[in-house]
Amino acid sequence: MFPLALDPIAFSIGALRVHWYGLILGFGALVGLYLAIREGKRFGIPQEFFMDMLLLGVPSAIIGARIYFVAFKWDEYRNNLLDVFKIWNGGIAIYGALIGAIICGIIYFRYKGYPFWRIADICAPALLAGQMIGRWGNFVNQEAYGGPVQETFLRSNLHLPDFIVNQMYIETDLAYHHPTFLYESLWSLVGIVLLIVLRRQRFMRAGELFLSYFIWYSIGRFFIEALRTDSLAFRGSSGLASFINGLWSPMKGLGFEQGYLDPNYGNIRISQLLSLLIIIAAVLLIIIRRTTGAAKDHYSDPIVSSKTHAADPVATEQPGTPEQNASVPPSDLNHPPLEEDKKE
Repeated sequence: MFPLALDPIAFSIGALRVHWYGLILGFGALVGLYLAIREGKRFGIPQEFFMDMLLLGVPSAIIGARIYFVAFKWDEYRNNLLDVFKIWNGGIAIYGALIGAIICGIIYFRYKGYPFWRIADICAPALLAGQMIGRWGNFVNQEAYGGPVQETFLRSNLHLPDFIVNQMYIETDLAYHHPTFLYESLWSLVGIVLLIVLRRQRFMRAGELFLSYFIWYSIGRFFIEALRTDSLAFRGSSGLASFINGLWSPMKGLGFEQGYLDPNYGNIRISQLLSLLIIIAAVLLIIIRRTTGAAKDHYSDPIVSSKTHAADPVATEQPGTPEQNASVPPSDLNHPPLEEDKKE
């Protein structure tokens, strides 16, 4: 009656099975790398810098994502510690990935002599691109979906194509579900366009594009998270739960209902609460950095590595490339050209 769900295995090489999920995540990382390299060229940052950043950042993000998930599911892992390392069984969280990537970035940027906020601004659209593409891995795996909906809602209200509607039919409960992966993917796509437009504006200061990324993503995540049925949650005050539900209530007017959350497990979704805290913190950081003068640099200002200054002071003081300067006698670097040189 229903088409078979997509096979999560892309292909096999002997006993090795290659999953679509991994391929999609890898493709998302490469697209993000391309965007970062392309923008970095405007500031004279070598592409090797971003390639090394990716090689270090991806493992850091995976470790952070796993630690974050396990920390909130510790009761399920405390007696089975080996399961902590079985990441192929699922169980990663994007906010944990961001924490791991940021910690890695702070260390790596400092090692390379680049200011954190300036490089983070360049990477902001790249992060959204990786998240946008990566969510399609959840689509293939039939995971991270929302609560049950009528088929007519997907076809008539949202006008989704058959391949998405069919994949949103979950056989375990014989129902169609909200394609929350699609909602978040489209929200990220709009965010990429917004960030690209913002970074061309003269009023943008250092760090503000990166913080705008957090604000935009967290707004979308707050509303989309409530639709899901697999949220990490905890038991909190009824007042806080009511406040969060009140902020989400406009979604009901659009025909959306919250996904089921077991009251014995919790009444507050962690990602919703964290999204609110991130939005508040990001706005406050923008205000504080502006008022204190910490954000004196504009996005379009040059980016110079302090390690370059220390390693080659002559190159940083004189125009031209190192090769051009090397072909000129040292004495000529500090004196204007003679009249006969000008004629030549």
